[in-house]
Amino acid sequence: MPEAACRCTCFYLRRAARRTSLVYDRELARVGLSLNEYSILRRAGEPKQLGALAENLGMDRSTLSRNLKPMLAAGWMQETRGDDARQKVVAISAAGRRLLRRALPHWQRAQDRIEALYGSAATTGLHDTLRRLDHVLRNAGETP
Repeated sequence: MPEAACRCTCFYLRRAARRTSLVYDRELARVGLSLNEYSILRRAGEPKQLGALAENLGMDRSTLSRNLKPMLAAGWMQETRGDDARQKVVAISAAGRRLLRRALPHWQRAQDRIEALYGSAATTGLHDTLRRLDHVLRNAGETP
């Protein structure tokens, strides 16, 4: 199908996301992290129920659980039970915080690369647009 004939928003978002992820993954690999792992570590500062962290990341609980297993095994994350024994509470560990500090300059290089290629104003506009799209979809019940 010719590029001009494609009207699928999801296709364009996913293709751009994959290409963008490669930039971040290449940088973060230098400290042994994937972009997905970095994102989880960044958002798991304070202990959070698994469901709340999944919501924050835009993932369903089962996907987050699968992603957490190797991170827990590596000692980057900690898991405890909540007030209700059925609740799982996760938080970044001391080792995870150290790794995150080492990863931050690599994330920043990737961020700078994207902004240099796309432009600072365009990147800011893209962030605004994507936040609005996320907000609309979340309010419409279209998220996990």
